Amino acid sequence: MKIKIILGTIAILAGLAAGIYFFRPHTFHGTVIQSPEPSYDFTLTSANGDVSLSDYRGKLVLVYFGYTFCPDICPATLANVGQSLRKLGAKADDVQLIMVSLDPERDTPEKLAEYVAHFHPSFVGVTGTQDQLDKVASLYGIFYEKTEGSANTGYLINHTATLLVIDREGYLKLVFPFGVTVPEITDDLKYMLRQ
Repeated sequence: MKIKIILGTIAILAGLAAGIYFFRPHTFHGTVIQSPEPSYDFTLTSANGDVSLSDYRGKLVLVYFGYTFCPDICPATLANVGQSLRKLGAKADDVQLIMVSLDPERDTPEKLAEYVAHFHPSFVGVTGTQDQLDKVASLYGIFYEKTEGSANTGYLINHTATLLVIDREGYLKLVFPFGVTVPEITDDLKYMLRQ
């Protein structure tokens, strides 16, 4: 009789532990944003024509501001997102990365298309006039400025290196800091794709 009580107690405790583990709230690796308004819907130019943020409504959209001459931060971030999408498998079809160039002088739409394809075939690179880019960057809280580089690089651009995640309804939901890892990106995207 005592053994049945002990086994029953163990089974109940195991069930409670499993319930707590599987139904606990998700802990995001980025900063969660509770935006009351939909994200600013920009339209910029890709190698295949104009692209608007709203073209991807119904998908998770990752927006990254950078430039193709970036020596380290941009390639590291894009490589991590590309690896994360590969880990998502078929679910990656519901995620779209848009890279907004902050260097319209050097980054043509064609150059951007070639650059982002190195990281993942679904990535889209967009650019526009300096005024368009200033407006979009400002509305998303992205700071950037030209700085002096070397004879080999020419000028460089210091820029905010966050990765923005827009949810399926068009709201800014999450901001990843620079240095977020592949497992962290994958974990948060998997959770958001279930919503």
